[in-house]
Amino acid sequence: MRRSSATHTARIYTQQLLFKLAFGDKADPPNYVGFQRGAVELHMQFQFEHEMETIRLRFLVEDPDALFSEYRQRGVECNPNNVHDTSWGTREFALYDFDRNALTFYRDLQVRGGRADEQSLANTTDGRKNTLTMPS
Repeated sequence: MRRSSATHTARIYTQQLLFKLAFGDKADPPNYVGFQRGAVELHMQFQFEHEMETIRLRFLVEDPDALFSEYRQRGVECNPNNVHDTSWGTREFALYDFDRNALTFYRDLQVRGGRADEQSLANTTDGRKNTLTMPS
């Protein structure tokens, strides 16, 4: 997160993407913040300009079409401007945040030996699920 855009970034995530600000440090602007939406918690930390690179995050969601519609109604620009099925077996859409980080929201189209959402979640070494399921 760029220090110069921290306030704007927080506004986008809370007002347009409908995350809630879960916490933040006391610096002005903040150096470390956390956002939450449903079971998803996203942490952002200040980086110096020479450390900045864009990132790509993928969020497993139940209904990308409904989430896309919700974001479009809020004026969020998505790229491409539709939800689409991919050749690798997902239905998804993406957007860029203020710092040009790519956020992709997807669901699996194929069931591989079980429910699609269960198959797309990774297990940790202690057997717990790493879930990034975002309720629509």
